[in-house]
Amino acid sequence: MALWGGTECTTNRVADHYFDQLDRTHHSDHIEDLDRFASLGISAMRYPILWERIAPTGLDAADWHWPDARLERLRELGIEPIVGLVHHGSGPRYTSLTAPDFASGLANYARAVAERYPWVCAYTPVNEPLTTARFSGLYGHWYPHGRDAQTFVRALLNQIRGTVLAMRAIREINPAAQLVQTEDLGKTHSTMLLAYQADFENERRWLTFDLLGGVVDRLHPMWPYLRDAGISEAELDWFRANPCPPDIMGLNYYITSERFLDENLVCYPAHTHGGNGRHTYADVEAVRVPAGLAGPQELLYDAWARFGVPLAITEVQLACTREEQLRWFAEVWNAVQSLREVGVDVRAVTAWALLGAYDWNSLLTRSEGHYESGVFDLRAPRPRETALAAMLRQVAAGDEPNHPVLAQPGWWHRGERIIYAASGSHNDSSEGDKSLLNNEPQPSALSPQHSTSILIVGASGTLGRAFARICADRVIAYRLLDRQHLDIANPQSVAAALDKYRPWAVINAAGYVRVDDAERESAACMRENADGPAILAEACASHGVQLLTFSSDLVFDGSKEQPYIESDTPNPLNVYGRSKVEAERRVLAAMPGALLVRTSGFFGPWDGYNFVTNALQAVAARRLLFAVDDAVISPTYVPDLVNVCLDLLIDAECGIWHLANDGAVTWAELARMAAKMAGLDPGYVVGRPTSALRLAATRPLYSVLGSERGWLMPNLDNALHRYLHVCKEDRLLTQTL
Repeated sequence: MALWGGTECTTNRVADHYFDQLDRTHHSDHIEDLDRFASLGISAMRYPILWERIAPTGLDAADWHWPDARLERLRELGIEPIVGLVHHGSGPRYTSLTAPDFASGLANYARAVAERYPWVCAYTPVNEPLTTARFSGLYGHWYPHGRDAQTFVRALLNQIRGTVLAMRAIREINPAAQLVQTEDLGKTHSTMLLAYQADFENERRWLTFDLLGGVVDRLHPMWPYLRDAGISEAELDWFRANPCPPDIMGLNYYITSERFLDENLVCYPAHTHGGNGRHTYADVEAVRVPAGLAGPQELLYDAWARFGVPLAITEVQLACTREEQLRWFAEVWNAVQSLREVGVDVRAVTAWALLGAYDWNSLLTRSEGHYESGVFDLRAPRPRETALAAMLRQVAAGDEPNHPVLAQPGWWHRGERIIYAASGSHNDSSEGDKSLLNNEPQPSALSPQHSTSILIVGASGTLGRAFARICADRVIAYRLLDRQHLDIANPQSVAAALDKYRPWAVINAAGYVRVDDAERESAACMRENADGPAILAEACASHGVQLLTFSSDLVFDGSKEQPYIESDTPNPLNVYGRSKVEAERRVLAAMPGALLVRTSGFFGPWDGYNFVTNALQAVAARRLLFAVDDAVISPTYVPDLVNVCLDLLIDAECGIWHLANDGAVTWAELARMAAKMAGLDPGYVVGRPTSALRLAATRPLYSVLGSERGWLMPNLDNALHRYLHVCKEDRLLTQTL
């Protein structure tokens, strides 16, 4: 089976503003991305030569420089382009999805593309016409912002007519050109009362392919609906007289593609409520109700049984944590392999959004900079490979998807997916013979050398407990060990634990943390902070186990006036800092593949001893809080730190990384920020110079952490808001908050 790729390329219009994913991901400026894509082993790529971008003011003024260079580079790399001409767009400003000249204009543009690149053999003139028509003509999200059946149907038929005319024009240049027609692979489920509405929507979902195939006649279930929307018989007959069936059906399946309809509105929030003029009902994601999903395997089989046309999954992407992204891709890949084994002709699976995507959480209706990473993560000076890249190389080489986190099911199979107590459901099972299908996710092959668990060392500490909590939330198998069960500074204890538990990774959250006491307990500090991590690194290297361990901003002396980056030379001012520098040196010497994270100033909602929690409790009680106002730090929200560390560990990142929330404040400023956000009087926070505290250990007056490798943490303001939200929900602070 082929592995295809694609970079999110939507150029949609909202009012008079265009949202351009190629600009947002910077692929428009970086042709070298194509070499990165080629390294994954993909054989074909859905590639955008979009009408809005190339000919925004008219075909006579088209600028071909961008596609010239990129299509030639794809050709040199041996990657077949599947050229897209409109991707969730409405065309340039001089037309629209409902304009009479949309179809002819698209055909003229398609002819120009084919004349310039006659060697291109695969096209998607319009991506997901039905989905685009829904978002633009029925829901009002995108231009021309229609909210009625007439606008929806007109937008749909214009796109399908444009596809037919575009392929006709292309085939006059290249008769062998193939149509790879994409559409969202959804399904609607419902209660018994609303079965008629679910049946309607499940028939409507195939309109793209039925219209292209020329099978929408007077007996077709959608004929009355199309006629009621104002479409003439002559126009519908045109599609019958001009069939253009796809050579490959490209189906895009997302967890949110399946819907559930329920008339019991009390079970659902108001924003989900709607209706059809006959009944009012909630329309929610099917995964969020007990009935759950049909899944990609069943829905692909439905398409095969109905059309008998070669299939491809043309988008696989999930906006989630890294292990869930891996689980989702592996599940789709394995489902397709199972279908191929029973004779279903599925040609390829496409890793979509190779560079990630922006603002799909708002369906591209707002520009807020919300980024979801893909196979590459753009929050770095250069696109950084994630664990998905390694998985793609595995399957491209003919191997099964393989990573320890695949041993646990994705969230869409777990109990926490259910957030609505839905009524009884009606599921249409009439499509095709599914007796050969097994809809359970198939486990992937795992190396027998290691178990599927992580060892977390440091059961008594804030960081160790936070890792255990978040691993449990993310369903990443773990074992949390205290010093009695694993003494990191004892080689025999470390070896015994690794032999017993056979983890795939070790997280060292143990260590000596009392900075001032370390000045008189230097031996104990060095044992826990330097000897222990070094022994762990030697053992993990010999066992082939990944290691994550931690360092501190206190390895620096504060002489800089700009944030410290990973390559800056440490120069600690105290025993604690020296122990961390020694650990860094010895760990990376013993195990260059270790991941070593420098961080700073913890605060979080799950312990009562961190600075922010103590400060808020004092201010809430109207007690004066004395805090340092001349030492600038990078506060770190523990849940953010843990989540990013787990992603990096799954990605098999190594070397030194700086992780702290984006923000530089003094301790006094941090306390005032938190108090103000909590609605308390920040006047109870009193600043004092570091020297007034008479601390035993000298500290740098500036230890802000920056990064030259990538900035993956949210900003401090955002972190504090989330911290307060969790504290209030869990009643972790006083009733004053």
